[in-house]
Amino acid sequence: MRIGLYVGEQSDVRSYIRQVRAAAEHGLASAYFNQILSWDPLTVAALVGAAVPDIELGTAIVQTYPRHPISLAGQALTVVAAIGNRFTLGVGPSHRPFIEDVYGLSYDRPAQHTREYLTALRTELSGTGHVQVPGTQPPPVLLSALGPVMLRIAGELADGTVTVWATPATIADHIRPRIDAVAKNPRVVASVMLSVTTRPDAVRDEVAGVLGFASDFATYRKLLDRQGQSSVAETVVAGDEETVAAAVRAYADAGATEVLVSLVGDDAEKARTLKLAGELVGSF
Repeated sequence: MRIGLYVGEQSDVRSYIRQVRAAAEHGLASAYFNQILSWDPLTVAALVGAAVPDIELGTAIVQTYPRHPISLAGQALTVVAAIGNRFTLGVGPSHRPFIEDVYGLSYDRPAQHTREYLTALRTELSGTGHVQVPGTQPPPVLLSALGPVMLRIAGELADGTVTVWATPATIADHIRPRIDAVAKNPRVVASVMLSVTTRPDAVRDEVAGVLGFASDFATYRKLLDRQGQSSVAETVVAGDEETVAAAVRAYADAGATEVLVSLVGDDAEKARTLKLAGELVGSF
């Protein structure tokens, strides 16, 4: 299992570069950028890739509904042309509150939308459609998937899945069996909030204050109910080095092919957690 860094929204491009450079210096394999409503993760990947050459980059995830697959394919291949074949494109349909309430688009039949979208996207990335970017290879594609239908689509039409809030037990008992049923050697990339800290309850409270609203998104609510949890903050792994390292090992044992470390806590706690992540590289 590989270890990477999940990079949330930053204050400026320099901060993205600093975080990814630190991840590379600690020996992490990758860094992934998210999309909410402001920073464009593909542009960030191109800019960071030019500044930090020694690490793989990816998106987790780009929202599908607001971007036509032809446009997304052209942009993704442009990133590949800019930074080389070290880019993974993670996509997903996002959630009804974002797509309908913010973008004003219909969120009707997200699974059907995703199947049709991935089919078109893979054609365009392959160079057999409308998009032609000379000298590039199609990047691997991951799909954000937690439910049975989306996991089947990820196995059939993508190179694997990228998850969030999923525990090791969920990876082992739910994610892997369903995607393995339709795919050979799929990637299972698990994003996990980690904090090496002496104040685990306070860190979880801080996460709840910032991200607790996500607990009510339908997809996440089903996942949390499956895991016997009420809030996404309960998925945070927080404690001493031994506690956090044991959790990372549990993801490896569960079948995750890559853990994306999402750093939470104060600056000192984030630094300790990143240091530990680097020490764990090559242990699995």
